[in-house]
Amino acid sequence: QVQLVESGGGLVQPGGSLRLSCAASGSIFSILAMRWYRQAPGKQRELVADITSGGNTNYADSVKGRFTISRDNAKNTVYLQMNSLKPEDTAVYYCNVHGVRQGSVVFGSWGQGTQVTVSS
Repeated sequence: QVQLVESGGGLVQPGGSLRLSCAASGSIFSILAMRWYRQAPGKQRELVADITSGGNTNYADSVKGRFTISRDNAKNTVYLQMNSLKPEDTAVYYCNVHGVRQGSVVFGSWGQGTQVTVSS
């Protein structure tokens, strides 16, 4: 089993910043891709950003230049630094991690979600 624990969500005013964290624990051999998704009320879950094991990153057009994804491989943790937040960034944010567990078992796990609300 691989567990993901997210933290860092909250209420922030437009133009503000938040930093999300997602820590993976369990019998992990290696972590490959780490991703952040979000889901706003009444909308489908969408990919916000992802980062490979080599550090290559991709972003949704809506967050380019404002959000930064990073990872700490020693801590099995992925971060999402969100700057210049807009009301349309309001959503539940989920981390998603793919990798290999002990015993060469491929896994894919989801975090529990953390609410981000951007409002004045």
